[in-house]
Amino acid sequence: MDSEKKENKDINKLSLLIVAIIVLLLVIGGAAYYIYHQKQQMSDLVQTFDLEKESLEDEFNELSLQYEGYKFSVNNDSLLALLSTEQAKVQRLMEELRTVKTTNARRISELKKELETLRKIMRNYVIQIDSLNQANQQLTKEKEQAVRRYQQASSSAAQLTKELEKQTERVTLASRLDATGITVTPINGRGKEVKKIKQMEQFAVNFRIVKNITAPVGEKTIYIRLKKPDDDILVKSRANVFAFEGKEINYSMKKMVEYDGEELPVTMYWNIEEFLSPGTYRVDIFADGNLIGQKKFDLEK
Repeated sequence: MDSEKKENKDINKLSLLIVAIIVLLLVIGGAAYYIYHQKQQMSDLVQTFDLEKESLEDEFNELSLQYEGYKFSVNNDSLLALLSTEQAKVQRLMEELRTVKTTNARRISELKKELETLRKIMRNYVIQIDSLNQANQQLTKEKEQAVRRYQQASSSAAQLTKELEKQTERVTLASRLDATGITVTPINGRGKEVKKIKQMEQFAVNFRIVKNITAPVGEKTIYIRLKKPDDDILVKSRANVFAFEGKEINYSMKKMVEYDGEELPVTMYWNIEEFLSPGTYRVDIFADGNLIGQKKFDLEK
């Protein structure tokens, strides 16, 4: 009887021990599962933080590149300096983000807020840049219009100058004197026309200055050049010169006349004191710095 009681008591103790072991195993298993689950959650959280940090770095880098791009489209030195300052701030925060721990959620959140602030600043700069670009485009347009107006005015002025020059030239040509009816008559001492060179003592040069109401009136100096067949000029002195086309040239004889705009007959005489050879001679008549008449004549032996 005592032995049976003792055996039952041992069985109860064993049962309690088994139950305790089972409970302990369940507790250990639950704890292990809980720890595993926490580690898994922590791993997922760290991975999420890594992705968020990487995404934030990309956003900082994109913003820095935007600042760099806008700097090339800005001609305003003050605005360019501000853009450079803000870009430097972005790069500084981006470097800080790269060194901050992934688990430092508070600082990462602060950096995210600063990124939003920097984006707002960028939007304000974009508005300013657009305004400046529009103003520059308007100024460029106005400048082009001003240049076109200037070119048109210059073209009109040039055309007007040409027309004025033509008008002036026409007026100048119209106001020039003209000698017509030019004759050169060889005469002897009695004023009779002669044919032979040896009988000639003078050349009588006759011509008429035609009527011209547009020509300046007043005292005129008429110059005559008598050119020999060898193109030499008959002169009494090589010092007898007058201005023509920017040069000083010799004249054979000159005469002062009073011109009143009406037709004026003129006669001038050349005393023959040199040897003359047969051939074709020419008389050139000048007034007011212009050649106003020419005539060729022949002398026979």
